[in-house]
Amino acid sequence: MKPIRTDRLAIRNFRMGDAEALFAYLREPTASCFFSLKLADLAASESEVLKRAGDDEYVAVCLQESGDLIGDLFVHPDADWPDDEEKAQQSDTVSVGWNFNPLFSGEGYAFEAAQALFEDLFTRRNKRRIYAYVEDHNTSSRRLCEKLGMRKEGLFLEYVTFQNDSAGNPIYENTMQYAILRHEWDRR
Repeated sequence: MKPIRTDRLAIRNFRMGDAEALFAYLREPTASCFFSLKLADLAASESEVLKRAGDDEYVAVCLQESGDLIGDLFVHPDADWPDDEEKAQQSDTVSVGWNFNPLFSGEGYAFEAAQALFEDLFTRRNKRRIYAYVEDHNTSSRRLCEKLGMRKEGLFLEYVTFQNDSAGNPIYENTMQYAILRHEWDRR
């Protein structure tokens, strides 16, 4: 990925040296949708960084002044062609998301990073539609979607499960879908 710079942030591919900062927020993920990414130790984090460094699916969000990793963004091509990677990459629709170290919340970093990513997706990468799934109880991500100009398109009841209860039964969560089209982004 071509790095993106904002006033305060650098958005770039993951690289060696990011493992400790990634582990800081993935050892105990706060959002249930990231439970499957939980890292057991620094060695697991180093392995995850190597995996992420090899593609553009997850990108690092770093403070520009210090270079410190504070979170990540992800972009998934639309799943219309799950068995054809080339067609999936050509899709004009992508799913996005974000995961930030809670120590850096409330500073506007997620908005600044997502806004820069959206601009890149719509202008440089020529995407037509961006959407995000957000669990209905994740109010900070819901607010971020709305601040980015995304519309709530739907609510999926008991849509997904990320954990089980004490008896081993899945706990299903309600999930909202937000989206924005390029022409909506352009006229904000």
